[in-house]
Amino acid sequence: MTFDIITLFPEVIRPYLEGSIIGRAVKNKLISVKVLNPRDFSTDKHRKADGRAYGGGPGMVMRVEPLIKAFRSLKLKIKNSKLKILITAAGGKSFDDAKALQLAKKYDHLVILCGHYEGIDARVPKILKDMGFSVEEVSIGPYVLTGGELPALVMIDSVSRKLEGVLGKSESLEENRLGVGVPAYTRPEVIKHGKKRYAVPKILLSGHHKNIEEWRKRHKS
Repeated sequence: MTFDIITLFPEVIRPYLEGSIIGRAVKNKLISVKVLNPRDFSTDKHRKADGRAYGGGPGMVMRVEPLIKAFRSLKLKIKNSKLKILITAAGGKSFDDAKALQLAKKYDHLVILCGHYEGIDARVPKILKDMGFSVEEVSIGPYVLTGGELPALVMIDSVSRKLEGVLGKSESLEENRLGVGVPAYTRPEVIKHGKKRYAVPKILLSGHHKNIEEWRKRHKS
């Protein structure tokens, strides 16, 4: 799987990509992640890739030209059925685990455009669609962030862990093995804190796999 991230702040993105499971997946060439800065495609002498909003207001809007040039620099194949462009937007469609699985199964190349400031010029997704690309605006939750960099990392992490080999074994997927939100415990069996004792549920110590599985099903989120 190839990921391309277009962001005004690549320094926010890179550290996460170098650590833990995602960093190992990059090192083992299970995924490829490239980061582009639209400032590098600006004709402005100050490398500005944003401008004031028409209609007034204090915020800045990411400009069309640098963004489209950044996309063109990727030399994306028009109408490639396995390519998807995702644009982070507070008002976009909700991104969830089912969406991550769909993206992992259906596509082998995701381009994520990180919104920032007051957002992206509304003509950008229209131009990309007219160019023949599959484009979707997505949101990772019902709240507003200062930029799309965190959502991009969330999506890369969520999609990558669905890919074969990234977690080592498919059984490592908690949502398949245990279920989302199932309580998990490890040693020691009893924790004493102040006057209270916190013990592992006895069912998990029973060795009765059928009963344990039923307990976990009852405790899914």
